[in-house]
Amino acid sequence: MKLLVTGGAGFIGANFIRYWLRHHSDDAIVNLDLLTYAGNLSNLTDIATHYPKRYKFAHGDILDSVFVESVLKKEPPDAIVNFAAESHNSRAILHPRRFFETNVIGTQVLLDAARKSGVQRFHHISTCEVYGELPLDSPDAFSENAPYRPQTPYNASKAAADHLVNAYFHSFGMPITISNCANNYGPYQHPEKLIPLFTTNAIQNLPLTLYRSSHNRREWLHVEDHCGAIAAVLKHGKIGETYNVGSGVEKSIEEISDFILDVLNKSQELKTYVPDRPGHDCRYLLDSEKIARDVGWEPTIEFEDGMRETIQWYVENQEWWQMIQQKVDSEVVQEDKWETFTER
Repeated sequence: MKLLVTGGAGFIGANFIRYWLRHHSDDAIVNLDLLTYAGNLSNLTDIATHYPKRYKFAHGDILDSVFVESVLKKEPPDAIVNFAAESHNSRAILHPRRFFETNVIGTQVLLDAARKSGVQRFHHISTCEVYGELPLDSPDAFSENAPYRPQTPYNASKAAADHLVNAYFHSFGMPITISNCANNYGPYQHPEKLIPLFTTNAIQNLPLTLYRSSHNRREWLHVEDHCGAIAAVLKHGKIGETYNVGSGVEKSIEEISDFILDVLNKSQELKTYVPDRPGHDCRYLLDSEKIARDVGWEPTIEFEDGMRETIQWYVENQEWWQMIQQKVDSEVVQEDKWETFTER
């Protein structure tokens, strides 16, 4: 079997490539990635070395239909797994158009190319955030039948992409599946995201900037468990269906910061509080009963164990994240400046 993985140089995509090649010894993967600021080929240096005949890289943009179609013609895949996306909520507040171009139009380009080339499966990676937010005191969780109520540009772009993928199933018979996942954590995650940001800041004795609504909660899923879920959906999932992928483990931003500081033996005084980002959702929680019942997947990594391993990975791989931090990025988000931004 040959897979085309889009966005495979990013956090989840790179971990998925590692997972798939490790568990499927006869399969091959083509990784299509534009290498934006969040794409990093060093995430896969050892993979390229160890699997020279089973792993290939194609550098390009999913918005470029000619390029995408040429890749599919040269390396016809049995399945496409679409991770390619702009995914940082704060950046989406600053540059929403970029998110809709990549997440919606880019997905449409991939769907058209897949349809023309007769790809047997198109699996689209989405997010729990398309469902909107839950109240902090709510006993509810989002099922796959929950209405879409996105509240940020990033969430809206992913919701639009989900609708588009479903439309290609109903209108053209495209063999699609979708998975909506909880917040991921694990190795190779860009240090702008919460857990690696707090971990790398704590290692350097820099402030951990918590939003004032620091008791807002998220559901946390180790990336290795997420990769296992995608593999299970590809093998056992029903065409045209959506599957929620969650752990059932909810932790607040306050709890995450406390855990990291405790593991690293750092002072609580590193915590500092800043204004909430516009559209800061209160709570996400997925009902993952369907994927357990119909596909046979359940998470296996305990949160505390996964977090300790993740924190230790950032301790042991400081050169990796320091190289990312040293790159010139004119669009670094200043999380303590939202009051100024909303006054514009």
